[in-house]
Amino acid sequence: MRAIAATTTAPAPGEAVPTGPAWEGWAEPPAYTRRPTIYLNALAGEAGTLPVALELPKGSTVSFRLYDGGAAPVQDIGPAGEDAAGASAFRAEQSGTIRIADRQFDVTVLPDAPPVIRAGAAPVRRADGRMLQDFEAGDDHGVVQGQAVIALDLGAVDRRFGLAIQPEPREPVALDLPLPRGDRREVRGHLAEDLSRHPWANLPVTVTLRATDGIAQVGQSEPMAVALPGRRFFNPVAAALIEMRRDLLWSRDNARRSAEILRAVTWQPEGFVAADLYAELRGAVGLLEGDGFTPEARDRLAEALWEAAVELEDGGLADALQQMREAQQKLSEAIRNGASPDEIQRLMDELRDATDAYTDMLAQQSQPGDQADSPDRGDEPGQQITGDQIQEMMDEIQRLMNEGRMAEAEALLEQFNRMMENLQVRQGQQGEGQENGQGNQPMNRLADTLREQQRLSDEAFRDMQRQFGQGQGQPGAEGEGEGEGGESLADRQRGLREDLGQQQGLMPGQGSPEGDAARRQLDEAGRAMDEAEQALRDGDPGTALQRQADAIQSMREGMRALGDMLAQQGQEGQQGQDGQEGQDGQQPGAQPGQSAQGGQGQMPRDGRPMLDPLGRESAGGGNAITNGDPLAEGVDPARRARDLLDEIRRRSGQPDRPQDERDYLGRLLDRF
Repeated sequence: MRAIAATTTAPAPGEAVPTGPAWEGWAEPPAYTRRPTIYLNALAGEAGTLPVALELPKGSTVSFRLYDGGAAPVQDIGPAGEDAAGASAFRAEQSGTIRIADRQFDVTVLPDAPPVIRAGAAPVRRADGRMLQDFEAGDDHGVVQGQAVIALDLGAVDRRFGLAIQPEPREPVALDLPLPRGDRREVRGHLAEDLSRHPWANLPVTVTLRATDGIAQVGQSEPMAVALPGRRFFNPVAAALIEMRRDLLWSRDNARRSAEILRAVTWQPEGFVAADLYAELRGAVGLLEGDGFTPEARDRLAEALWEAAVELEDGGLADALQQMREAQQKLSEAIRNGASPDEIQRLMDELRDATDAYTDMLAQQSQPGDQADSPDRGDEPGQQITGDQIQEMMDEIQRLMNEGRMAEAEALLEQFNRMMENLQVRQGQQGEGQENGQGNQPMNRLADTLREQQRLSDEAFRDMQRQFGQGQGQPGAEGEGEGEGGESLADRQRGLREDLGQQQGLMPGQGSPEGDAARRQLDEAGRAMDEAEQALRDGDPGTALQRQADAIQSMREGMRALGDMLAQQGQEGQQGQDGQEGQDGQQPGAQPGQSAQGGQGQMPRDGRPMLDPLGRESAGGGNAITNGDPLAEGVDPARRARDLLDEIRRRSGQPDRPQDERDYLGRLLDRF
């Protein structure tokens, strides 16, 4: 009670009685800007001080509550009114001044700029026919919606055969662009959509990207003229059915022509058309030649023709692939939308089941020796992975989700889906004696990626020299900013990043110290590659070269950790086998896949010598590196390092070299 009394004693004689504020004011930006409300009293300062500068988004609501009969504010920034509580309020529409009592606010109204959006490279067609379109968008307060609008480019269509007649009108296709949660002021992403069933698949179209902000302002990209990506069919009967389907969807006036084609397809069907499918196709002939060929009947027939073509092309594999793809899509959407852990776990289990069913069916259909010649099945024809490696990649996705690293989990999930669609799979455990050593496959693929990264870094350096008038006429120099085949350096960098991400999911040794160390280093390499790609797109070659050097260094460290793990596994596998020379053609202590006579110059399956990341010939599956000569007779590594350091110092001191190049050389010296 004494404490309370002490705090509530009356003021001393002559002391002013404390009073509350004569007014309170708030500035509330529009909700879509996601900016906080500003309490103006906290900015007003002392009476008689200089005016307070205040920046507000256009459309902000400024309100004042007056006490003890205070004078209303005077302002010229927008029409006056009252808020729901009866307080004086007005909407900020233009820059001006607010005066209240003895305070003044100089208000600058910030107009809302329209959003901007641009496409990356032209849409990419995946092996399964899906379209992949990269995009970047931005808005000062955040993008609310994005769309890709696809329209037929009729002037570019080859108007022959079934496309010669006028097409039936169709509305453009509008696809929603996937946007992240949270801050959308700068957005980068990609749209993946399967439009193989659309009537315009594989025909010329224009693709326009649109972005909308919180006040419905729209920004759009320049239209791109491309062929709409769609699935390709290689079975001749399936391809004929798909062409006939396209013609019917182009115009129902093609019905009679399509009936003639269908009669030819079903003529003497023995050996390539099953009996039940033959009956369906003959029934379609009658439908096409009848009088009741309505749009609804046309659409039903188009669906039946698609299913028949897929059955001819894939058998039952297509259904299993579709189920796996749907499970992957549901899981990806759940991660993106912040679903509960229980829901994400349920969808992860569904994906595991669907993947198991797909790999089982793929293994049943795969026969020895038929892997290499299926066209357009993937980026690396004939490549195989084991069931164990698939499970390791899914376990890695699960681990990332459990740790709350949802963005990384979604990225790896996308890579997993691409891998499952592009690769031929064979189940089974990794075993000793497999060709080229199953355990060495991750190391070999990482070595390939490292070599490609080094080659890309060299090209980026030459490109930087060309920008400053250096290196003219160098052999092998492509056009500015471009690499092999006209593909941009940034696109090639992104491709290497995707390859590295796929390899991370297939790496052995999860849970071991060496395996975890390798994964951490490859994570660092991946981040450096992402930053190098962005620097290349921004026209900053110096930063790109630095981040590429970081990626190379991290990959080397990761490969070193992976090599230590494989060497340890090899030593453990050799315990108790001393004295068994000759049983399988190996000497005691030899690495798996390396015979007693297979020391130097061992050749892998494709007939090319195995090379290390520096281009030297590798002695089989072991750790020895050889260029054909004894190592003792080569150049002293320490001497070579000193020579390289001296050369870097010499070039960095030449004032006639471009500043970016000298900065890059200086960073190299710092690393030494």
